[in-house]
Amino acid sequence: MTFTYSITCTLDGTAAFPPVAGSEEQRAYWIAPTLLAWPLSLLPMGMDRGHVVTDAGEPVPGSGLALRLITAPDGGAAAVHGQILGADGIPAPAVTPLRIVGNLPGDVLAAHPHLEGCIALSATDAAGTPLLDDDAVASALTGQVSVAQYVGVPAPAEAADVGGARLDAFTGVQTAILLDHLYAEAATRAELGVTFRDGRPSFALWAPTAQTVTLLTWETGDPLGSVPEVPGPPRRTPAVRMGDGRWVVDNRPDQPAGTGASEPDQSRPDSPIAAGCQYLWEVRVYVPSTLQVETNVVTDPYSAALTTDSTRSVAVDLADPRLAPEQWVQTPTPAVRNDSARSIYELHLRDFSAADDTVPPELRGTYRAFTVANSAGVRHLAELAQAGMNTIHLLPTFDIASIPECRRAQRSPRIPSEAHPASTDQQAAVAEVADDDAYNWGYDPLHWGAPEGSYATEGHQDGGARIVEFREMVGALHALGLQVVLDQVYNHTAACGQDPLSILDRVVPGYYHRLDAVGRVTNSTCCANTATENALCERLMVDSVVRWVRWYRVDGFRFDLMGHHPRAVMERVRAALDELTVADDGVDGRSIYLYGEGWNFGEVAGNSLFVQATQGQLDGTGIGAFNDRLRDAVHGGGAFDPDHRVFQGFGTGLLTQPSGLDHRTWNEQSADLAHRTDLVRLGLAGNLKDYVMTISDGTVRRGIDLIHNGAPAAFASHPQENVNYVDAHDNETLYDLLAYKLPQGMPVAERVRMNTVCLATVTLAQSPAFWSAGTELLRSKSLDRDSYNSGDWFNAIDFTGQSNGFGRGLPPASRNEGSWAIQRPLLQDAWLRPSPEEIAAARSQALDLLRLRASTPLFSLGSTRLIRDKLTFPGAGFGAPAGVIVMLIDDTRGGHDVDPELDAVLVVINASGQTLTQPLPDLAGRDFRLSPIQAEGADEVVRRTGFDRASGTISVPARTVAVLVQRQAA
Repeated sequence: MTFTYSITCTLDGTAAFPPVAGSEEQRAYWIAPTLLAWPLSLLPMGMDRGHVVTDAGEPVPGSGLALRLITAPDGGAAAVHGQILGADGIPAPAVTPLRIVGNLPGDVLAAHPHLEGCIALSATDAAGTPLLDDDAVASALTGQVSVAQYVGVPAPAEAADVGGARLDAFTGVQTAILLDHLYAEAATRAELGVTFRDGRPSFALWAPTAQTVTLLTWETGDPLGSVPEVPGPPRRTPAVRMGDGRWVVDNRPDQPAGTGASEPDQSRPDSPIAAGCQYLWEVRVYVPSTLQVETNVVTDPYSAALTTDSTRSVAVDLADPRLAPEQWVQTPTPAVRNDSARSIYELHLRDFSAADDTVPPELRGTYRAFTVANSAGVRHLAELAQAGMNTIHLLPTFDIASIPECRRAQRSPRIPSEAHPASTDQQAAVAEVADDDAYNWGYDPLHWGAPEGSYATEGHQDGGARIVEFREMVGALHALGLQVVLDQVYNHTAACGQDPLSILDRVVPGYYHRLDAVGRVTNSTCCANTATENALCERLMVDSVVRWVRWYRVDGFRFDLMGHHPRAVMERVRAALDELTVADDGVDGRSIYLYGEGWNFGEVAGNSLFVQATQGQLDGTGIGAFNDRLRDAVHGGGAFDPDHRVFQGFGTGLLTQPSGLDHRTWNEQSADLAHRTDLVRLGLAGNLKDYVMTISDGTVRRGIDLIHNGAPAAFASHPQENVNYVDAHDNETLYDLLAYKLPQGMPVAERVRMNTVCLATVTLAQSPAFWSAGTELLRSKSLDRDSYNSGDWFNAIDFTGQSNGFGRGLPPASRNEGSWAIQRPLLQDAWLRPSPEEIAAARSQALDLLRLRASTPLFSLGSTRLIRDKLTFPGAGFGAPAGVIVMLIDDTRGGHDVDPELDAVLVVINASGQTLTQPLPDLAGRDFRLSPIQAEGADEVVRRTGFDRASGTISVPARTVAVLVQRQAA
C-alpha cells in the first residue's frame, strides 16, 4: 500500500494586498493646470478633513500623505499588488508630486457644487512654480491620467521618491472642467462641422484629447450628396490640430496654405475635396473605460446630412438653392398673436399617416405625407387650423438610433385577424418585431442636427434628399396656417462609451456625458445623460437649435427633460435665437417659442450640480414648463398610479359622479375635489405665482402660496411660462383615463361630454394650450401606458373618425402586463368603444373649444398684469358647488381695452352630473349671452344654458362647458 502526499501552495494576494481604493474609477477632478480636487472619501480609514485641512482651510503638515499625478500616454497604468505598474519607461513628467493646499477656492465650489466633499491639490512646488507647463498638460490629457495616494510618507511629502510608503488609493481623473478651462473660450467661437466657401467644404472636429485625427472621404460626384453609400476605400487626409482643441482640414479655395493652423504646410489636402462627399472621422484617442488608446471611426457630431442608417456623414451645403422646395421658400411663417395664444397639437410623424388609406402607400409614415392635400390627415389638420389650432409639435424628427431607415429592412407585425379586443395575440405580434419595425417615439438621439432618415421616402434617405423632404413638410404645414415645433432631446444620447451607437463619447471620452462621483455615466433620464453644463456640449445644443431655425424655418422647440439642463444654458439658447433676424437669417429669432419638461429629479435634483431649468426657476425667461398640477387635478390621482380606477379628479367625476372604487370618506373626497378645483382655477389663470384668488376654504392666497404635494402649485411669472395639458404622448390617452375613471356603465355620449370638459380646462386658459393628437377624436391606445415602441398597431390615428383604437388588444406586456387583469374587462366592454357618430360629436365639441379660444384675445391676455386685473372666479370659495368652475374675464377692468367688441367673457365648466343653477349676485344687471360659436355649434345641450340678468343666476347643463359673452354697448 502506497501513500502519496501532494502539497499545493497558493499565494493569497487579497490578504497581503487588498484592493486599492479608487481602482478602475475616476474619482479625482482636474480643475485647472495646477489645481486638482481630491475626494475626502479616499482619505485613509480613520482620517477626515481635520487631519489634512484646518478650519481656516490651510493644509495640516505632517499628515503622512503624499499624492502623485501619474500620466501614461498609451494607458495601462494600474495598481497591482500595492504598486503602480504599466507606466514604466514613461518620460518625465510621468509622475508629478501634488501638494495638499487646503480647501477648494470659493469660485470653484460655486461653479461646481458637487466638489464640496473634496480638498485642493496643487501641481506646483513650494514656491508656487508650476510643475507642468502648458504643453505638458495638453500632452497629459491625450493619455491616461491618474492620481495615486500614499500613506506613511517620510517628510517632505513633496519629494518625488515616496520610499517605502504604502499605496493607499489610485484612481482616474475626470478632466471635463480642465478641458473647458483650457479650450472653451476659443473653441466656442470657432467653426465646427462642415463649412462652405465658394462651394467647397472644410472640416473641423473638436477632439482635444485625441492623439491623431484623420478625415476619411468618399467622393460621390453629387454636390447634394443624395446618393447611397459609395463603396471602396476612403481617401485619407490627416487633420491638423489647432490651439483650441479642434482638428481641421482646410479645403477653402485660393486660401493661403495653413492660415490659422499650427502646421501651415499640413492644413490643406493635396487636392480639393468636393461638395457632397461622404465622410467619417478617424480618431485615435485614449479611452478610460478600456484603459488603452483606441482608434474610433465615427460620424461627425455636427452632421447636417447622413447616408442611410447614419453610417456616414455627408458634406451638404444647407444654403444650396437646389435643396429649397418652392412652397417652403415662398410660404411665410404663420403669425401667432403671442406665445400665450398658442394652441399646440402634439403629433408623432408616423401616427399621422401610417394607417391613412388616403395617402399613397409609398408616402405613409413620411415627411411627404403632409404634402398630400386631400388626405384625411391633412384635411383634419386644415380643419383644426381653421378652428384656431396654430402650432404643430412634432415628436423627435432629428436623426435617431432605433429605427432601420431602409424600408426593406423594416419588419411588420402579423396581427391575427381573429384576435378579440382583449387578446394577448396582438401585443405578442407587435413585440416580436418591435425593435426592427418602423416605429419608435425617437427619444434616442444619434445626431441632433440632421433629419431622421426613416421618415424620408424610399430612395431619399441619403444626404440632401431627406433635407428637401423635411423642408417640404415644414412648407406644407406653414401653408395650412400651422407653425412647427420640434421635440428635441439634448439630455441624453442613445449610447456612450465604445458602443457603436456612441458618437460623442468616442470623440472626446468622458466629456460630453455627465459622470457621477466615481466616473460612471449617469442614466437618470433613461440612457446616457449628457453634460450640457460643459461648454462644448452646450455649444452643440445651441448650434443645433439655431440650425433648425435658420435652415429649416421651424418655429419653436420642446425640450425633453429640460430640468436636466442648467437654466443658464436655456437662457443662452434663448439669446442665440434672439440674435437671428429676417434680414440676415431669414427668420425673426425672437418669435421662436421654447418650452419643455421642468421636472426635478436625478443626479441634478435640487440644483445639486447647477441651477436647473425646472418649474419655478425660469422666471423672466419666457420659457414654458408643463403644468402637471392641472393635469393631475383634472385626472385625479397621479400619472403612475398602479390602478387608475381608484382616484377620480375634477374632470373624471370625483364626488359628483362616483365610480364606487374610492373608499375614502365623503369629507376626504370633498376636500380632495376642492383642492383639485383650486389647481384647475390657478391653471386657467396661467398658473402665475403672484395671481391672487379665493380658494376653496374661503381664504385669499397667491398662487405660490397654494401648496400641492409639498411644493408651491404655481411656478410661472408670465403666462407663457406655463403649458397646460391633460394628456400627451406619455402615459395613457385622455379617453383611456376616462375609461378607467368614469363610472362603469356611463354611456359613451356622456364620456364625450367629459372629454370636452377636460379639454376646456386647457383650451380656455390663459397659457399655451397643449393637445395630444387625436384627443379630440377620443383617441385610445388600448390602455397602453407607454407606447414608445408599441408600433403602428397601438399608436396610429384614424383621422376618418371610424375608430378610436380602443380594443386593439391588451397593450404590450413589457410595460402593462401587471395591469392586464384590470384592463381586460374594460377592453372587452363593447359599450366603451365609441361609434363614428360619437367620435364626430367629440370632434365637433373640441373644434368649438378652439373657435372659442381664437374668437377673442381675452383668452390670451399675454400679460401677468392684465390677468391680475381682468380675470376672476365668481362664486369661488367655501360652499361653492362641487365640480364647477366659473371664470370671468372682464375687459372693463384694468384700464386697457383688449377686445373692442366685448366687455366680458364668462366661462362655466360644469364637470358634475347635475344641472348647475348658481346665483352670482356680482353679475346681476349684466347682459351675458351664449357665445354665437356655441349657439350655432354642434352641441345641442349647451344651448340650454341660461343667464338671468336680474339676479345674475347662471344655469348650465351637466357635463357641459358654456361660454357666455357680454358685448360692448354700441
